[in-house]
This record gives sequence, C-alpha cells and structure tokens, in this order.
Amino acid sequence: MDTTQSVVERSAIRKVAIRLVPFVALMFFINYLDRTAISFAGPNGMNTDLALSAAQFGFASGVFFIGYILLEVPSNLALHKFGARRWLARIMVSWGIVSLLFTWVGNVEQLYILRFILGVAEAGFFPGAILFLSLWVPARHRSKILALFYLAQPLTTVIGAPLAGLLIQQHGLFGLAGWRVMFFGVAVPAIIIGVIAWFYLADSPAKAKWLTAEEKTWLTGALEKEKNETAASNKHVSVRTVFGNGRVWMLAAIYFGFIYGLYALGFFLPTIIAGFEGIYGAKFDVFQKGLITAIPYLPAAIALYFWSKDATKRGVKTWHIAIPALVGGLSIPLALFAGSPAATIAVITITAMAIFAALPNFWTVPTQFLTGAAAAAGIALINTVGNLAGFSAGYITGWLKDLTGNYTVPMFVVGGFMLLSCILMVALSRSGKVSEGIAAEALDPTGAGHHSEP
Repeated sequence: MDTTQSVVERSAIRKVAIRLVPFVALMFFINYLDRTAISFAGPNGMNTDLALSAAQFGFASGVFFIGYILLEVPSNLALHKFGARRWLARIMVSWGIVSLLFTWVGNVEQLYILRFILGVAEAGFFPGAILFLSLWVPARHRSKILALFYLAQPLTTVIGAPLAGLLIQQHGLFGLAGWRVMFFGVAVPAIIIGVIAWFYLADSPAKAKWLTAEEKTWLTGALEKEKNETAASNKHVSVRTVFGNGRVWMLAAIYFGFIYGLYALGFFLPTIIAGFEGIYGAKFDVFQKGLITAIPYLPAAIALYFWSKDATKRGVKTWHIAIPALVGGLSIPLALFAGSPAATIAVITITAMAIFAALPNFWTVPTQFLTGAAAAAGIALINTVGNLAGFSAGYITGWLKDLTGNYTVPMFVVGGFMLLSCILMVALSRSGKVSEGIAAEALDPTGAGHHSEP
C-alpha cells in the first residue's frame, strides 16, 4: 500500500467511525432500552399493578422474541432489497409507536400481546445494523467498527438504568404511574430518531456526501474486491444453501449461549437487586436501584473496547470468543454464593464483561464466508436462533425461580449455556472443514496474516 492510499484509507475509516457509527449506535441504544424497559417496570410497580407472577413476567419478557424471530430473516432480506436507510428507519418508527402503547397496558393479556407485536416491529433491526456496518468497511477494520457500535449495548444500561429510575420517580405525571411514565419516556425518542434516520443514513459509501471522491473510490474498490474474493471461494453459499450450512448453525448455537446469559441478566438483574432488601436488609430507592443495575455495564463497555481493539490488532482468534464464554460460564453461578450486595454485583460485573467482550468479535465471523443476500439471510438466521435464547432466558429463569423459590438453579443454567458456547467455539475452529466448520483463516477477519489498525 503506498503512502497516498494509506492516508485515504485512514481518512475514510475515520469518517465512517465518526459520522456513521455513533448514529447507528444511538439507534441501537434506543432499541435495546425499549426492549428491556419491562425489566425496570416489573419490580417498580408493574408486576404489582398487573398481578404478575415471576413466570408471567418472564413469559412477557420473552414472548417479544417469538414475534421477532418470525420476521427476522424476511426483514433482513427486505433490508438488502430496499436499502438500509429506508428499512432501518421504518423499523424504528414502527417499534416506537408500539412501545408508546405500553403506557396504557391494562392487564397481563394486553402485556403479552404488546410484547409480541413489539418483537414483530423490531424484527430485523439488529442483524440489519450489523450487515449495514459490515458493508461499509473492509474485513480488517470490521472488528473495530462493530466494537464501537456494540458499545451502545452496555452503555444503554449505564445510562438507561438511572434514566429509567428517574422516569419511574415521576409518579403521577400526566396522571400515570411511574412505570407507565417510563414507558412513555423511552418510546418517543425511537419515533423521532427513526424519522431523522430516513434523511441521515446513506445506503453505501458511493452515496455518502461526506466522503471525498478519493475516499469513495477506495472504499468501494476495497469492498468490491473483498466481495468478489469471498464469493469466488464460497460459490456454494447462497440464500437457499445458507439454511443447510453447518457453519451458520454452529455459530447460531454459540450465539444462543451468549444471548441466554445476556438476557437472563438484562431482564432479572433489577429484580435480583430489588431482592437485596429481603436477603441482606439493604434498602435502596428507585434511582439507587437504577444506579446499581448500571454498575456491571460500565466495566463491560471498557472490556468490550479493549478486547476488540486487541482483536483488531491481532486478527480475531478463537480465544477472543471462547475465553469470554468460559469466564462468563464459570462466574455467573458464583454470584449465588456472594455474601453481600457488593460481592454479588462484583461477580455479575465479571459476567457482563465476558459477554460483551465476545459479542462484537463474534459478529466478524459470518461475513467472512457470506456475501450479499446470503450474508443478510445468514446473519438474520444466526440472530434468530440466538434470540430464541431471549425468550428461553426470560421464561425459563422465571419458571425455575417460581418452582424452586430462588435463583440458584436458573443461574446454573445460564452458566451451562455459556460453557457450551465455549466448547462449540473451540470445536468449530478445530474442525477445519469448509462445509462443517470454520477453518482457522475464517476466524481471522483479514483472511491471511495479521493487520494493525490503520
């Protein structure tokens, strides 16, 4: 690479990181806050007002993913056909409108229906955002870009949990209970940002007015070359065959374990914290509970950034994904044996750090052997199977808690799924078979050798 091209490359990637990633990350921030708002509402009045058991709360949390899963793949194929700008904006406005309706939910049946419809409305957003960002930068820069994007998820809780607490404390505003005010407050931004996205996003580097002609030429050329090379080496991977591709299904199973852990924590951590009063005699107001809920996620964001930075420097390796899965699987059951609120949160923090360190690196893998519509279908399929864990984690955790009277068994189940992800990741990298597993070079986003950041 000559000096001129290096300067253009640095400039182009920097502009994508500054101009595009923060906005898509903001969309993701609002997305994750809207889907997990129920976790803050539950222990702060909703469960009492709607007379929900732990199993009913878990089912309401998880039924979202049934609607989400049904339209996941079709939605991502529609994004590929109509363009990310239109489709992501449409998704966001749709889920914002549905989220707003939670303000007036009156009983458990209505809660189930709205959670299901919210899943339908949100279907395709996350895999669409991953695919969209992947189509803007060559593979060697992808882990860096996806890490910056993924920072929005832990930061959603760092910022969102105290925000939810503040909104819940506005009890009586507009004549609404605090948890209803919170639903209203997190829904409106989705509609506003969705409308802005229609005008702000561009579908490809060639259409980005904020790139120079040289930057457009370099990005378009690098992406086209990479696409052709990937397509030439994977001619058999099409939209139809992706559903029978062993690599895709193995990745889906690995992702299932991570998402099971993520949502078990996401949906039930506020409830666990609310239980500190009964277990340890510790009393916290709503805002303090929100701050405590946020504690594990700031270190998680830091771990995500530096772990992904190392992956960008070295090239994503098996251990960038397997080690966090191992640490998460071993740490989450340890929280059960902590003797104080501080020790419990400390162990949960380790789990959160492990989950978030792995996820952006995991998503660099599918686009190394899938392109075009096959990439859209493959990423959506992996996310679909993974999000079965979103339903399972909520319902099974609540059901087991009702059955056993505590969270001991549910947390061991979480640890077991994450350990399974570790085992499968190692097995996949060692198989080396094109049709059955990911060869070693597929785990390196550069395709061959190591690259440093530009």
